[in-house]
Amino acid sequence: MTRWLTRDDLTTRSATGLLNLTGGLPLRPELTAEALRQAGVGEGDRVVVALAEPVGGLWASAAASVAEAAASVGPRGRMRLHHALQEMGATTLVATPTGAMDFLARLHLEFLLDPLDLGLRHIVLTGEIASRRTLGHLASEFEARVSEVYSSPFSGGALAWRPAESEPLTPLAEGVLGLASIGKDTMIDEGRGELVIPYGDAVLRTGQVTVEGRLAHTVGEHVLVRGVWLSLPRMEKALSKIDGVSGWELAISRQGTLDAAALTVTFARQSLVKNPMWRSRIQQALAALTPISIAVEISPDAAESATPCVVTDHRGHHLGRDRALV
Repeated sequence: MTRWLTRDDLTTRSATGLLNLTGGLPLRPELTAEALRQAGVGEGDRVVVALAEPVGGLWASAAASVAEAAASVGPRGRMRLHHALQEMGATTLVATPTGAMDFLARLHLEFLLDPLDLGLRHIVLTGEIASRRTLGHLASEFEARVSEVYSSPFSGGALAWRPAESEPLTPLAEGVLGLASIGKDTMIDEGRGELVIPYGDAVLRTGQVTVEGRLAHTVGEHVLVRGVWLSLPRMEKALSKIDGVSGWELAISRQGTLDAAALTVTFARQSLVKNPMWRSRIQQALAALTPISIAVEISPDAAESATPCVVTDHRGHHLGRDRALV
């Protein structure tokens, strides 16, 4: 009998090999190396990976097996990224879609540099839902071949790719990826569905939804922000330990090139609304949960009764926490 699992059902206690503790599955670079080959990366290329760890190390390791050289520099610091690209004589950049777009904006507006001077031949995007026309815009600005890779939310390794926005995602190997109904434990052949990964006698729900073969949404108890998965149950648990919190709303937007997250907290007592110590406790709890910067706002009105915890995704990405209601 097939077991249908989400990431909350996974454990690292019995897993073996090099593990990504945020995902619970072994890190395997073979398909990631194949994704880079499909994107056109070869022996004469030099690759800079601007992804968060441990995924950045996985991609750099895979790139080193395909290209002449590879390095992981992390996603933060656009000036540092520019320096790394120049120092390495890089021909290839691996980044999230918003990271690449933000880097392009900084080149124009802050550094006053021409993107063509970098000499990039390939840009590989992964880890996020790309906004419309991102691939084409980057290709035009850098005069580079831009492709998108779908990476497993469990391990960070590549599973599928597409050479252009107009193309659907193509699995990198047979049987590594499937499509399922969002609200039912059944496989489907086409249409809007949730990407799933065969895993022994189980099927792993990724929480990522495709429409016409492209990544379009997320669903379930984890929200994708700046290429990092944020666990809503863990956030609920952490905030429930802070005395006086009666409810909260997490709002996510993408008004510029990057995602922004803001948490509005409602207190049960009016005396806590302007208390800097309680705001600090919330900020520290969030910092312990995720590397993503989340702005903390306090509702001016207290509510003694507990209120539902709400996620408002202004990007239109997250469909909801309960798959049965989507």
